[in-house]
Amino acid sequence: MKNYTITVNGNVYDVVVEEGAGSGAAPVAAAAPKAAPKAAPKAAPKAASTGAGSIRIEAGAAGKVFKLEKSVGQAVKKGDAVVILEAMKMEIPVVAPQDGTVASVDVAVGDSVEAGALLATLN
Repeated sequence: MKNYTITVNGNVYDVVVEEGAGSGAAPVAAAAPKAAPKAAPKAAPKAASTGAGSIRIEAGAAGKVFKLEKSVGQAVKKGDAVVILEAMKMEIPVVAPQDGTVASVDVAVGDSVEAGALLATLN
């Protein structure tokens, strides 16, 4: 019998796997969630460019960066699309939370991002 700890979608499970006795039967596994799920480890954020702004624009959902609508130095109004993400064949605009100027763009087209990942910053 072997014990493993696995994380699925941020939920941590202790798994016990019993090895078969040579009968050719598939191993039997039992999983029980731990009392308090832990957050999945996050990838290290990309270094922000010098002069990165204090207003963070983060991904609302996991997906792939489809298009960059704004670049560093461009002025944006509240609600303007800054980055377009693609998730499950849908395009999801990520918008500026307030008026400002784009201070950094921390992703590139084609990057995969998790929910909450930093996409850009504003001043």
